[in-house]
Amino acid sequence: MEPLFFENTKELKKEKERLEKKLNVKIEITGKKVIIEGEPLDEYEAITILDAMRFGFSAGIALTLKDTDFVFKKISIRDYTRRKNLEDVRARIIGTKGTTKRTIEEISGCKINLHKNEVGVIGPVEAVEEATTALTNLIRGSKQANIYRFLEGINAGKRDEGLGLKEKRSEKTSAKYQLK
Repeated sequence: MEPLFFENTKELKKEKERLEKKLNVKIEITGKKVIIEGEPLDEYEAITILDAMRFGFSAGIALTLKDTDFVFKKISIRDYTRRKNLEDVRARIIGTKGTTKRTIEEISGCKINLHKNEVGVIGPVEAVEEATTALTNLIRGSKQANIYRFLEGINAGKRDEGLGLKEKRSEKTSAKYQLK
């Protein structure tokens, strides 16, 4: 088994017993080096989950990858932009006080995490593809509103609910013009 290297093993050490039980493997932590031992299929599953944890996802979110309908995908920001200052691109993905990231997560049903110059996405297969398309378009420079519209158009289950922006706007308008 090839070892994995973690920058921060704090959460891994805290969740070690739970992970070993759920993944049916033995996890050995030596400094920043992590070695997994078990059946080949269990090892493969454990590597995927530990890779998500290494990226910065919590153990609880990473364990959703045990479900065969869920996947973990990484997007390199550099692959989709020519900008030199990647901090601006990361800021566009996060949005003011995290609103853009949170909105994309809510509409797509995925969990999103930024780590250095990469974006990690965990969720159902179809939703991850949709979120990936939205994120790559956002990195390329599309407006956040267009990204939300794209995701809402695809997401049939939430299409009726939307973001609630129209309802809020119409409530304000009707309150403003209401006869007193």
